[in-house]
Amino acid sequence: MKKRVLSLLVDNTSGVLSRVAGLFSRRGYNIDSLTVGETADPRYSRMTVVARGDEQILDQIVKQLAKLIDVVDIKVLEEESSVNRELVLVKVRADAADRQSIIAIANVFRGSIIDVGKDSLIIELTGQQSKLDAFVELLRGYEILELARTGITGLSRGAEDIRYL
Repeated sequence: MKKRVLSLLVDNTSGVLSRVAGLFSRRGYNIDSLTVGETADPRYSRMTVVARGDEQILDQIVKQLAKLIDVVDIKVLEEESSVNRELVLVKVRADAADRQSIIAIANVFRGSIIDVGKDSLIIELTGQQSKLDAFVELLRGYEILELARTGITGLSRGAEDIRYL
C-alpha cells in the first residue's frame, strides 16, 4: 500500500468538507489524515488529505475528487518536490524526578515546553511524521496523559505550479 498526500484547493463554503469526506466514505476509502485551513484568499481553503492504497485506488481518488464542483485544484505532493509537516502536542506526567529528562528529550527534538503544571508538561513539536513518531516513541518510557496530532499539511516547492485565480 502506497501513501499519497493530496493538496486540494477548494471553495471556502459550508459543506465542502462533508462532500470531500463523503466521497471517501461512499467508495470505502480511508483518510489517514485531513487538515483544512483558509488560504491567503478567504474565498478558498486548502485541504491536505493523506490516503493509502494501491496505485489504481489512489488514481481513482484523484479522479473522483477532480469531479467535485468545490475542488478548484489538486496537487499530488511528492516527497522530493514538497514540504510536509505535522504538529503534535503531548501532555506527559512529569514529577520532579522526571521533569529534567523529559525536557532534555524535548530539546533534542527542538520541541517547546508550552505548559508546565505541578505534575505535567505539555510539549509542542513540529516536523516530518517520522521525527514525531520517534519523539513519541521515546516518551513512551514516561506516562503520556494526552496526545494530539494534526496530521500532515504541506505545499509543493517552488512557484512553477501555482494556480492563480
